[in-house]
Amino acid sequence: MKQKTIIQLEDLTTGYRGKHKARIIANAVNASLYSGQLTCLLGVNGAGKSTLLRTLSALQPALSGSIYIQNKLLSEYTDKQLAQIISVVLTERFDLRNMSVAELTGMGRSPYTGFWGKLGKEDLIIVDESLQLVGIESLKRRMVHTLSDGERQKVMIAKALAQQTPIIFLDEPTAFLDYPSKVEIMQLLHTLAHDYGKTVFLSTHDLELALQIADKLWLMDKECGLQIGIPEDLSINGSLEKFFSNKGITFDYQSGLFKVITPDISKRIHLSGEKAPYYMVKKALSRNGILADINEESSDSICCEPSSYTYISSSGEKTTLNNIEALLGAIMDEMNPHPCDKV
Repeated sequence: MKQKTIIQLEDLTTGYRGKHKARIIANAVNASLYSGQLTCLLGVNGAGKSTLLRTLSALQPALSGSIYIQNKLLSEYTDKQLAQIISVVLTERFDLRNMSVAELTGMGRSPYTGFWGKLGKEDLIIVDESLQLVGIESLKRRMVHTLSDGERQKVMIAKALAQQTPIIFLDEPTAFLDYPSKVEIMQLLHTLAHDYGKTVFLSTHDLELALQIADKLWLMDKECGLQIGIPEDLSINGSLEKFFSNKGITFDYQSGLFKVITPDISKRIHLSGEKAPYYMVKKALSRNGILADINEESSDSICCEPSSYTYISSSGEKTTLNNIEALLGAIMDEMNPHPCDKV
């Protein structure tokens, strides 16, 4: 399905006006956002991600350039019109008392009812549908302050859905969440883009999740400017490696993710056996500077079984252990014997 251009940025410069001169955060940005796509904005702290989101949301003015929303200048929209086109989910924690999940979600209907407007039958149906879509209909009558961080974030997304806008902006939506909740939120946003045609644009520090789930990445950097593309193209042309690689971290083209650089190889071991134990043993040994592989020619060997690990050292000594921690300990002790053991 061909995506439709929803937002266009032309020579957009973001930042803050001062008494004497403006402080520029991002300069001359030219880019587009499309319907049916989840786009992730990545960059180090201070790169200007939140400033860009606030500018696109009309929460602060641009220094120069143009923002077109559905082929119309952002500045030409009234506040009410904009609230029916863009919903914004911010990252700040909030403390709401005496408000239920349904009531907070219902506030998403304010562009149509007025802030204190009473919800009609159709509004209540939309609230229920939004809660159901996010998977929290069972929390409908719960007080917001009793929810977990992940549940609260889902409520805020449900509120954005109740607003029924074609565009959803989110600033660090997975901040403060545990890893399973981060994955769940990102998958939900992906579904909203693909199945419901929403234009979903979010800033995030969760690099690995963005690489796996995002349709498109915006890499924001003060020196290199803005680089845009799908994760795979940005991987191949070296943009990702240049953008995020640092001492101790490298981009792994096989997995399409970043990984920690392992220490220099201090030992090699022939490794064989069951698939899952094989890869976990390989990972544990690699972390400690030991290269273990089925193709490795070595007089030391390890055979991985479902519930045991047999290590045969170069001296011919055979040891069977029941977990990887014990196996790793035995190999490390052999490589680095205690001084008393040398006597």
